Amino acid sequence: MHSLSRPRVVAALSLGVVALAVVLLPTAHAGADPAGPAVATASLLDSPELDELQRRAAEVQADLQERQSRVVAAREALAAAEAAAAQAEADIVAADAELARARAEVARHASAVYRDAGEVTPLSVLLSGGDPGDVVAAGGLLDAAERHAAAVVAAAERRRQEAAARRAEAETTRETARARAAELTTETAELEAAAAAAGRDLEVAVAAADRQLGRQREEQRAAGRQAAADWHGYLDELAAAGVTPPPAAALRDPVVGLPDGLVPVPASGGGVQAGAARLPGAPAPLVVPAAEAVDAVSAAVDALELPYAAGAAGPDAWSCGALVHAVYASVGIDLPDDQAGLHAVTTPVDPADVLPGDLVFLRAGRSGPGNVGIALDRWTVLAADARAGAVVVGRPAADRVLGAGRPGLGLRAAVPATGPSGGALPVECGDVRYPPETSGGRAWGGFPNGLIPPSAMCPLEGAGHVLRCDAAAAYQVMSSAFAGAFGTPLCLTDSYRSYAAQVQLYGEKPELAAVPGTSNHGWGLAVDLCGGVERFGTAQYAWMATNAGRFGFVHPRWADLGNGREEPWHWEYAGA
Repeated sequence: MHSLSRPRVVAALSLGVVALAVVLLPTAHAGADPAGPAVATASLLDSPELDELQRRAAEVQADLQERQSRVVAAREALAAAEAAAAQAEADIVAADAELARARAEVARHASAVYRDAGEVTPLSVLLSGGDPGDVVAAGGLLDAAERHAAAVVAAAERRRQEAAARRAEAETTRETARARAAELTTETAELEAAAAAAGRDLEVAVAAADRQLGRQREEQRAAGRQAAADWHGYLDELAAAGVTPPPAAALRDPVVGLPDGLVPVPASGGGVQAGAARLPGAPAPLVVPAAEAVDAVSAAVDALELPYAAGAAGPDAWSCGALVHAVYASVGIDLPDDQAGLHAVTTPVDPADVLPGDLVFLRAGRSGPGNVGIALDRWTVLAADARAGAVVVGRPAADRVLGAGRPGLGLRAAVPATGPSGGALPVECGDVRYPPETSGGRAWGGFPNGLIPPSAMCPLEGAGHVLRCDAAAAYQVMSSAFAGAFGTPLCLTDSYRSYAAQVQLYGEKPELAAVPGTSNHGWGLAVDLCGGVERFGTAQYAWMATNAGRFGFVHPRWADLGNGREEPWHWEYAGA
């Protein structure tokens, strides 16, 4: 039998809600029907009490979002009113200065005239022996000068009165804006208190879910161990019967002939199946897949309990397509390493005819294909599942099976991929594939933002923080690379942020913090860094900008320099 060439690593599993198509169950070996009815492992967050708490948190969150927009508008109005009042005050100061200058100018002019020529009147001009025409001119000049002086002073006085009116109006507007801002501050404080109360209740519920998750993790491990035992029991049955599975080429045309002692496997739609045989006898015929299928399944079983990670291709973590590709590559069959490519080229078989080693494609509603796994028997599928966070076994409900394929029959000409429809996002390995611009802001595992049980995440060594497990693994590798460049690992100030912590931060910094339940930190996919990374222009920040992408981390555009909310310290895991 073949197995993947790698050390056997049993990782601490971080198992979330199982993908819709994979319900974890005890398994039965390939030679017989299940011994009894299947009993599904309970969903972690599937309880009326928690549903009610989540509904309450969602209502508070919606109120906070609506209230925050009103608070922002009120603060903007207050800032505008304060600016208008300040401008009005400046205007009246300027008007006072202008009036004072006008009066001073008139006074200086009059003083100069009296100082140089005495009091100038028509009589003084006449007595000085001047021409009578000069008397008339002097009188007109004096009248004009007096009118001009009066006009200058009056204009300055008018502008001062206008500025005073604007100041009074601005003061009224400012007081109204202050009152509205104070009113909203009080309302927001009340709503924050409600959010905090909901957060406390939810934290209690999440703690209970975490305990349940621990139990489910053990159940999943037990299911995996049982699946492995059943598979090895099936191999023992083959050996006891003296059967060596023949190569796929010997089973492709059962009508022409099969190896001695083997008979065709009936097909559900009539006729016989290509690519497999069976050994007749009591108590029931024993299915005999191709040797390549048997060895591929054995290699896949050896990967049980290893972590899932997007884009990972072993040996210590897997994505769904990469696992299928690797186990079949180990037996000489070259397949694509993604679920869409596998679905496009694998020769299809009726899902009712699934045998060990067949590929089973799981449906994700309007998203089309949602996962791909390897059949251990007619009912049990092994897959690297994002929502479970590991390589797990389960039994897909019939309505969740999109199709099946048999690699031993060779590859068909590629058919167009079945993609998302109706605006749905694609799903890969049980996880929604968000556009790159959403970076770390994405749901996973069926958990609400900030309400992820600790057991569903992985710790960061020596940091006292947790992230989603694939993000944690990538962070540790990135931190080691950073230490190679600077002598110390990455400095971390924040990672996963619970709903309660988001409520507290929002209360402290409502103008900066995200509304509780919307923070990217609440998905366990964002980190805030220090140690030099928190400042643009440093060598540490430059290293992150150059290298973080190699480890799946990005600096979101909104946090870049010049984009209004500069946060050099904030980085998000976007996947491999």
